[in-house]
Amino acid sequence: MSEKNKDELIDAQKQVIGILFEVIKRLQSNNDLDDEYFKIISEEIKDETRLKQILNERSENAKIVGRLLEQLEI
Repeated sequence: MSEKNKDELIDAQKQVIGILFEVIKRLQSNNDLDDEYFKIISEEIKDETRLKQILNERSENAKIVGRLLEQLEI
């Protein structure tokens, strides 16, 4: 394998690792948001504004994860 091919392979591996790291980070963020959401839901007085924020953040994270995973398919 030529030196150029090895460098290209290493660069591709770095990109995949970076994408996977970001996917994991976003999924973990959604898990944390889920915990907070269920905690708020179980309270007697609910913070509706925060619940909407959580749902919006989860939705945005899901969209980003989808786009990142699409990059891996290329």
